[in-house]
Formats: sequence, C-alpha cells, structure tokens
Amino acid sequence: MNDRLTELYKGVAVHATANYEHTAALELLALVMAADHNLDEAEIGAIKDITDDWRDGDFTFDKYLGPAVERAQQAIADGEVVELIDDIDRRISSRVLRRALFSAAREVAGIDDDVSPEEGTILAEVAVRFG
Repeated sequence: MNDRLTELYKGVAVHATANYEHTAALELLALVMAADHNLDEAEIGAIKDITDDWRDGDFTFDKYLGPAVERAQQAIADGEVVELIDDIDRRISSRVLRRALFSAAREVAGIDDDVSPEEGTILAEVAVRFG
C-alpha cells in the first residue's frame, strides 16, 4: 500500500497543495475509522502506515490526526457525513490520489476484519466518488 501511495504525490508540484490534499485524504481515512464509533488501535496504525510517506517537516501525523478525527466525529454526530465527503472531494485534485483513496479507505475499514454497516456506507460513497 505504501508503495502505491508513495507514487501519489510525485505529480503534485506545490508543497502547500500536497499538504492540503494530504489533510483532506487523512480526514477521509479518519471518517472511515470513526464511522463505527470505535477508534481502534489497528485502524490508527493502518492510517499511520498509509500516511508514512506523506510525513515530512510540515506534515506530521500527530499534528493532523487529532483534528481530522475531531472533524470526522463531528460530521458523524451532526449527520453531515456526505457534506464532509463533499468537502474532501473538492479539495483533492490529484487523479492518482483520488484513485488510491478507495483502496486506502477499504484497508482502514477492514483492518479489524469487521466492516460495519456505517463503514460500508462510507466506502460505497468513496467508491462512487474516488473509485
């Protein structure tokens, strides 16, 4: 998985754009993780592994994960999951990243060998938009 995602940002020319898209992608993965209302260590580990190649001096996992999880949990609590996915969709322009997001989201959802109905609903939305 990391090798595929390593290739994602070779086409992103501007560092700021990459961070902007990384943040959106991390929010999507956090949304999948938070969908079942359980922040599982295996899911956090999967997200950390997926985003490993993104991290450099400006994009640190700990700095961005907390806000991404908070935003995902708030969207779930407010019934605004589709609206959050709309926002994420608008912020990611890299075609390579868009194609890889479903696979990454599916990896996070399935890491615990149990894809909840809520995770399945989000995966279906991700497949339609990013698949």
